Amino acid sequence: MSAQDRIDHESLRVICQALGGASSLEVLADNMNGLLTSTLGIKGSTLFVLNPNTRELELLASFGLSNQFLNKGPVIADKSLAQAMEGQSVIIPDTTVEKDLQYPEETHAEGIKAIVSLPMLGSGEVLGVLRLYHDQVWEVSQHDHDILLLLAENIGLAMRYTRVLNALQSIWDIVSSLPDGWERF
Repeated sequence: MSAQDRIDHESLRVICQALGGASSLEVLADNMNGLLTSTLGIKGSTLFVLNPNTRELELLASFGLSNQFLNKGPVIADKSLAQAMEGQSVIIPDTTVEKDLQYPEETHAEGIKAIVSLPMLGSGEVLGVLRLYHDQVWEVSQHDHDILLLLAENIGLAMRYTRVLNALQSIWDIVSSLPDGWERF
């Protein structure tokens, strides 16, 4: 399959509106996975968040993939398409010839023929990865690659923003529940 653009201006507008309108990290992740899967016409999508203590990529949300595939085992950041953890995109247009998959048997059993892994950055730090899975060999166009990279970065920024908002809301809730007179201290 030759590389063709799959993301047009209208699709990008809808995706960006969903990105900006999310009320929580989970809603953001669910919206992004569903929209990207349908817009790109691919098998599925996942958002993983890096656990800095274990160096595992923890599943935040997924769309289009089986529970068996999602529960295949821990996704180790330094073993699973590790270049994404260095801030680089990883494109595997054909998994049948790729030798560097952490779970090759499970990938093939799931019917995944192509993977795109993009770093989600927040303030220059890799917070996790956006992974796109296709059931066909997939040559990603440069146009779509550039948009997906920007989108992954914006998801990272939205994740950081959502975390800050949630922390501020928790602080506000605590301060609001203090008895009268405590606010002076």
